[in-house]
Amino acid sequence: MLTGIRIVFLGGDARQIEVIRKCVEMDATVSAAGFEKWDSPSPGVNLEPFSEALLAGADVLVLPTVGCDQEGNISALFAGERLKLEEEHVAALPPNCTVYTGIAKSYLRNLCAKYSLKLVELLDRDDVAILNSIPTAEGALVMAIQNTDFTIHGATSMVLGMGRTGFTMARALQGLGSSVKVGVRKQEHYARAEEMRWRPFMTGELLQQVGDVDLIFNTIPSMIITAQVLSRIPRHCVIIDLASAPGGVDFRYAEKRGIKAMLAPGLPGIVAPKSAGIIMGNALVQSISEEIIIRGD
Repeated sequence: MLTGIRIVFLGGDARQIEVIRKCVEMDATVSAAGFEKWDSPSPGVNLEPFSEALLAGADVLVLPTVGCDQEGNISALFAGERLKLEEEHVAALPPNCTVYTGIAKSYLRNLCAKYSLKLVELLDRDDVAILNSIPTAEGALVMAIQNTDFTIHGATSMVLGMGRTGFTMARALQGLGSSVKVGVRKQEHYARAEEMRWRPFMTGELLQQVGDVDLIFNTIPSMIITAQVLSRIPRHCVIIDLASAPGGVDFRYAEKRGIKAMLAPGLPGIVAPKSAGIIMGNALVQSISEEIIIRGD
């Protein structure tokens, strides 16, 4: 239980509503800013204006899964006006306040470091990232089906990167009857891909591997599908980039060649916000509870 813990939420999308509900269920004192357009607020949530006073009494500050951008702008789907996290807001937080988000950019990291505030990125947790990979893969499959005129069954698919999302993506494609190639950067990933009966290759060989692909799913957050690579890809191939923006595809050259390439970050919040929110909510509550035990509160 989180009785006596005051949690302040700033902005977010439908996922954040599920997280808020979980915290209320655990008996936390919950305040939220940036939810003026929330049609049916959960009982027990105090909707308040965004201010330094709101933050001054927070034990926990929760930002959206994507945190804020490099200027401090907070994604807030239900807000009546723009939310921006300024330095004075962070300075108003109590010294023992813990800041939670899914993934943080340097703007937020630097502010938390300046004021010695603990910052927790929930997507760094293996359990969260693995569970989050499920709606990501499902959403990517929906996009593939909507943007092709052939079945995934029997197609040659390529997954770049065999982290938590890449692994789930490759297994889902295999389950649908696709022939799966996997581009990896580590020998242990190569071995695991072989064990899964995929067709592994080192990413340095990408240029030689793309000539027969129908679908490419990229999870590597750096430029890997270059103009040179795109020049070898069949024009009917569809590329779905699951890496964080700006992704790993030369989108300008893809368009020039007539190859359909789409950047698709944040799929869990789009295709399955309820499930994704429950995953984040459970992780948040567990993390706060562990923090309470460590501090001996």
